[in-house]
Amino acid sequence: MKLSSRDAKAYFNKPQPDKAGLLIFGADAMRVALKRQAFLKALLGPNAEEEMRLARMPAGELRRDKAMLLDAIKAVGFFPGPRAAFVEEANDLVAPMVIDALSDWQPGDAQIVVTAGDLKKTSKLRRAFEGHPNAYAAAIYDDPPDRAEIERLLSEAGLQPEADAMGMLADLARTLDPGDFRQTLEKLTLYKLNDPASLTAQDVTACAPTSTEAEVDDILHVVAEARAGEIGPVMSRLQAQGANAVTLMIMAIRHFRTLYRIAANPGAPIYGVRDRERMMRQSRAWGAAKLEKALGVLTDTDLTLRSAGQNAPALALVERSFIRLAMLGAQR
Repeated sequence: MKLSSRDAKAYFNKPQPDKAGLLIFGADAMRVALKRQAFLKALLGPNAEEEMRLARMPAGELRRDKAMLLDAIKAVGFFPGPRAAFVEEANDLVAPMVIDALSDWQPGDAQIVVTAGDLKKTSKLRRAFEGHPNAYAAAIYDDPPDRAEIERLLSEAGLQPEADAMGMLADLARTLDPGDFRQTLEKLTLYKLNDPASLTAQDVTACAPTSTEAEVDDILHVVAEARAGEIGPVMSRLQAQGANAVTLMIMAIRHFRTLYRIAANPGAPIYGVRDRERMMRQSRAWGAAKLEKALGVLTDTDLTLRSAGQNAPALALVERSFIRLAMLGAQR
């Protein structure tokens, strides 16, 4: 069965242990991982791994050992409580094994939990969960946490925000990656450990990252709008703030993938985009063909940055790649 975004949020907080399984998929691996983490904690409790009630298996291992998942759901544990078999980073190559396990699942077996990337509607894996009468599929979009989600996270952390602090946290949730936002909440929890009074705006200011994605957004828009002459000054500011080259490339790839998705599917819904009109203008200016070339340039640069043999300054490589992209975008 397919879960809507609203139903998925409720189900992640209160899972049903008698279900056969859950597929969590989406383009943002961090958001998928956080949702999976929250779901497994709610389903199994905090000590599932120590009590051997959670079996983890990467999709690559499942491809090599096709019976691994079926064996895991049938295995009887030593400790009482619900059990789960978790398949990480799955795709249609492991769909036959997952489908077989779903078909053989019986009440009392471990629940099958699968995470995957951005699956198409025609994906065998996605169709298996969406069409199963006793399993769920939940798509995770790139939307920032809403107020209810932020309040839930704060409640779990034992934090009681004042109105101004809540407004600041909502702004941070829109500008930070989900992992960075979660780290900010963890930092706030430690910061308030010996001072359980209400969370104030001053507390949030003290714990918020000194640099958010605002400057990164600036450089990405500069590149996407082919303003090559502005790249140097913005990169200098980012360097002064201690920006990480690999992080810049990840954000750039995400930005241009979004532009490509808009160009390749005109009229389709656009999720998780803060400046929708601006992104649509950029996408129209580039077109799908040039955006494919741009993604190739970014991927090559990312691989170079991560390779052990490269000796050039990392941020210089990124700046060179951005200038090349801006020049490509300026071509008509």
